[in-house]
Amino acid sequence: MDLALKDKVVIVTGGAKGIGEGITRILVKEGAIPVILGRNEEDNKKLIDELGVGYQVKTELSKPAECKKAVDEVLKKFNRIDGVINNAGINDGVSLEHGSYEDFMRSLHNNVVHYYLIVQAALPALKESKGAIVNISSKVAETGQGGTSGYAAANGGRNALTREWAVELLKYGIRVNAVIVAECYTPLYDKWIKTLDNPEETLQKIRDRIPLEKRMTTAEEIANTTVFLLSAKSSHTTGQLIHVDGGYVHLDRAALT
Repeated sequence: MDLALKDKVVIVTGGAKGIGEGITRILVKEGAIPVILGRNEEDNKKLIDELGVGYQVKTELSKPAECKKAVDEVLKKFNRIDGVINNAGINDGVSLEHGSYEDFMRSLHNNVVHYYLIVQAALPALKESKGAIVNISSKVAETGQGGTSGYAAANGGRNALTREWAVELLKYGIRVNAVIVAECYTPLYDKWIKTLDNPEETLQKIRDRIPLEKRMTTAEEIANTTVFLLSAKSSHTTGQLIHVDGGYVHLDRAALT
């Protein structure tokens, strides 16, 4: 399907690895110009060089001033922004029982504050282009996980901001949606699973709990839905939380065994 994204300038936070990399690759396939914002300049450049299309800005997204500076650089380079995909974040294990105020606030800055700051900085350009916004979020906001209060709160915020912005930005024709991820195998996920005592056994148990095909979601599957929501092909879709999770959150797994 031609999503009519040719030459559209799209910011992707954390767009060099994992789900973000998958999104960047699909944007290039659809003819868009991805702009990666992320702290690891080497990773950013490596992917852009491989794809032969796009731009990158080394950005420490947890620092408000860097968020504004990065968006300003994108505008200076391209003089337009047609879309924002907020993706960067990490399940950092800041718990209620063993966490601290400082850790909790750091988690919010790492996982949701920059969603707000990037969109706020890009908003004048998005008004002009009638662009679209997609927020990547996690099922942890709905299901809980245990031991990760900061990340859960951040994802609850991502979901709430999606609905709030969809209302606030209606008058500008800017659509805002979220893609909710459950179990997607990424390098970070692989790193986490390998810290467990029985990684393969645990991974199989996780797969067995995923209703559709008993397998993990791929980054490409997340990316396909994300880029579709960004495009005008989803022109009457806004304020939606789309679960790309093989039925993990909403299907009754007990009934499917």
